[in-house]
Amino acid sequence: MKKRKSIVVFVILLAIVALLGYYCFGIIRGTVAKDSDSGIKLGLDLAGGVSITYQVVGDEEPSSEDMSDTIYQLQQRVSAYSTEAEVYQVGDDRITVEIPGVTDANEILSELGSPGSLEFQTPDGEVYMTGEYVADAQAATTTNSTTGVTSYCVELTLTDEGAEIFAEYTEEYLNDYLPIYYDGECITYPEVQSVISSGVAQITGMDSYEDAEILATQIRSGALTLELEELQSEVVGAKLGSQALSTSIIAAVIGILIIIVFMLFAYRIPGLAAAIALLIYTGILLSILHLYHITLTLPSIAGIILSIGMAVDANVIIFARIKEEIGAGKNVSTAITSGFKKAFSAILDGNITTLIAAVVLYLRGSGSVRGFAITLALGIIFSMFTALVITRLLLKSLYGLGFHDKKFYGEKKAREPINFLGKRFICIGISVAVIAAGFIGMGAHKAGGSNVLNFSLEFMGGTSTTVTFDTDYTIEEIDEEIVPYIEEITGDSNIQTQKVSDSTDVIFKTRSLTLDEREELVTVLEENFGVTEDDIAESQNISSTISGEMRNDAIWAVIIATICMLIYIWFRFKDIRFAGSAVIALVHDALIVLAFYALSRTSVGTTFIACMLTLVGYSINATIVIFDRIRENMALEAGSRELDLKHVVNNSITQTLSRSINTSLTTFIMVFVIFILGVSSIREFTGPLMIGVICGAYSSVFLTGSIWYMFKARSLKKQTAQIEAKPTKSKKKKK
Repeated sequence: MKKRKSIVVFVILLAIVALLGYYCFGIIRGTVAKDSDSGIKLGLDLAGGVSITYQVVGDEEPSSEDMSDTIYQLQQRVSAYSTEAEVYQVGDDRITVEIPGVTDANEILSELGSPGSLEFQTPDGEVYMTGEYVADAQAATTTNSTTGVTSYCVELTLTDEGAEIFAEYTEEYLNDYLPIYYDGECITYPEVQSVISSGVAQITGMDSYEDAEILATQIRSGALTLELEELQSEVVGAKLGSQALSTSIIAAVIGILIIIVFMLFAYRIPGLAAAIALLIYTGILLSILHLYHITLTLPSIAGIILSIGMAVDANVIIFARIKEEIGAGKNVSTAITSGFKKAFSAILDGNITTLIAAVVLYLRGSGSVRGFAITLALGIIFSMFTALVITRLLLKSLYGLGFHDKKFYGEKKAREPINFLGKRFICIGISVAVIAAGFIGMGAHKAGGSNVLNFSLEFMGGTSTTVTFDTDYTIEEIDEEIVPYIEEITGDSNIQTQKVSDSTDVIFKTRSLTLDEREELVTVLEENFGVTEDDIAESQNISSTISGEMRNDAIWAVIIATICMLIYIWFRFKDIRFAGSAVIALVHDALIVLAFYALSRTSVGTTFIACMLTLVGYSINATIVIFDRIRENMALEAGSRELDLKHVVNNSITQTLSRSINTSLTTFIMVFVIFILGVSSIREFTGPLMIGVICGAYSSVFLTGSIWYMFKARSLKKQTAQIEAKPTKSKKKKK
């Protein structure tokens, strides 16, 4: 009976793999064809999108502060279309918005609207508040609890200063009307029914949800520091070309296949279960990305790579536990049950800490940070599900099918602990030397007149030049034939190219060019590609696509995420030293990768943020596994007369060593294959990521346990000294 049940479960799971495989094949085919309906929605770097340029209305030149504020506000608005949308300044008074995965500029313009001035007026026409005090406006529905009637409204959220002004005027004009004007036209005439001091109000009386959405869009459009008008709109091609997408997909497939072969070789029957579970996980993740129209970019791919690594990691932890249980003399059935039970806490804590980081990054971050957070969070949730549910079902089914022999699962005998703590000062010295080399390198670059890091266009801005060619070049041809000439002029390989749809126009974005360099660029293009001076549009200075506010958002998101993870680890492990050690290891890994960026002069752009965020999740997860084993071993030795702290730490690291090696190896394989097959821009991303994976494995094995041991030993020494220093009560002598 049990065997029949196992056969049914196994066949059902294989059928799920087949169905998901068929469905995902269509998704991949649609993605390669850049069909947003049948494939995954792609970002500007992989598929291009709509580019809309706005001009500031008015004769006076806008201030840099007003331009910066407007760019940030626009960035927040267009994130409703895609978290990967880009907004940047062009020249002195223009702003360009680029939205990925869209081919109809008119559709976006009609939905986005033409941002204009928003004014809140009194009944006699006095303007008491403008759009700068509006934080947000969203369409909403409300249901009367008594009658059950549904009505439509706009929920208006004001800034703190706006809330104070609004409270004053709603009190003065209670039971009167306070109209709202957009571009001089009254768009709504709401009645003040109560004093509103919270900064949150509802504008009621909409006939439909669509009407509420239109009004909300107008209010959001007017909530900009500057008034804008559309100057031009066009459809632009992918920044990285079609080859970047196809090679990334091929590399991912090859990487997953290599991981499957490795798991089969290393873990046998459990490896087979893990392979099937990994295929199911990949299918689920691709399906979610497709069904919910989540935009895929290079930073998003980073989140997927990390989640695949964590999916494999969970299985490796479980299988290592099963081997240990078999090595301790238990039969296979009991070992499977016990292995899952003992691995649960490490898997839960590792994934929860990373999930906390993902949630904070989504709530507090913006732009590509949010895109990364979405894919990472989805990956974590489904990787836990496949590891703890699907893998368990598969192992039980395979056991029920007759795989009872221990040789199918492996056996891990207890081994003598390796003296990792004995090498702790050497390891700490190596880390300090590498980090110091990074800072020295940054200082040398600064002294030589360069930036401390090789900041890309996304961080520094630059020059945008549009050229009309007499040949319709592909992005790959442009990169191979034209870009090398431009690199010779700029002395910089960080050049972005975009094609304008339905034309032979190509946009070149470079670092800021001097007047002489602009003239040299014109000469080179004329001599080598037959273009005339009239074919080269006037070059425009462009600002960074990563605004100061976005950078601040990312920094604060990482800080808050780190604090939240620290609190969670402290709560779970009941010891602040575990949390402190984990954060120190995390900072160490980040500084090592920063040193690599500084010394190798790898371009620092949006992928830099993705790489650092990936490192945060990977580092914490690896550390948690070792800490979980230290906690377990301390509980086992709690009854002994004298706790040998060094033995506990060394033994815990030794017991989890195979997990540390195998997980790092499988994640490294994924990144390495993409590095080998990817285009140059992808290598700039995967190169530092490989360093991060190696560094994360190194710190988890050689540093985290040592740091915790030094904290713990110092605490115990202090406690012993306090006990010995206490005066003993002398007994009174009897006469």
